[in-house]
Amino acid sequence: MERKTYLIFGVSKGLGRAITLNLPDGDDQVFGISRSEPDYLSETPSVRWISADLSNPVESVKTLKQHIGNTKIDYLIYNVGIWESDAFSDDYNFVTNAPEELISLIHTNLTSCILGIQSMIENLKKANQAKIILIGSTWGLDNHNGKEVTFSATKFALRGVAHSLRENLRENRIGVSVLNLGYLAMEGQADEVMDAGIETTTWRRLIPLQDVILALKFIISTSDASCVKEINMPAMDDNNM
Repeated sequence: MERKTYLIFGVSKGLGRAITLNLPDGDDQVFGISRSEPDYLSETPSVRWISADLSNPVESVKTLKQHIGNTKIDYLIYNVGIWESDAFSDDYNFVTNAPEELISLIHTNLTSCILGIQSMIENLKKANQAKIILIGSTWGLDNHNGKEVTFSATKFALRGVAHSLRENLRENRIGVSVLNLGYLAMEGQADEVMDAGIETTTWRRLIPLQDVILALKFIISTSDASCVKEINMPAMDDNNM
């Protein structure tokens, strides 16, 4: 089987870490982007870490191109989603959010996504059945119940990026998908979820990491005859949707 090359953003922790450690095959190559260094590099020689601050889009894209050059990219996964410091809490107050924080959030979640993909188009064209996968959120879907204005705006915008990219890249047979996730069980919680049999009220509101990995495996396994546009994936008992 042909060796695949992944470009994965946000690899140091959480979902990005899980994707990097569980999605590629052992002989695949991974370019992993994050600001902080992942803790698993010594055990994963196939992962080449690239340090980049996505809140500075222009510089981060320059760094990306310097390290990757003209290398073929089979799968680009933009897994980045920071939110307001008071998000998802009773203390959230849009009026008091600092403008600097909101600008940084927009640059990280959206601007770096657009510029990063733009810089990698020619790399993706070198691959057979290349895929672009954007990790979105149920906060980017119609009629969600969340109050987080700027986070929600970036996730709605991510879907717009995908819709238009799809039309730009249709002739190149490059798939563009968005995976809109609800609340996710993070590392350290995943084993507890499984041990509990996902039976408690708390765990039923969280998506197990392994379910997300399976959704990603489905997307990358499809041929270029199919177009997986969006997968919406809240937890079964997630009342936000």
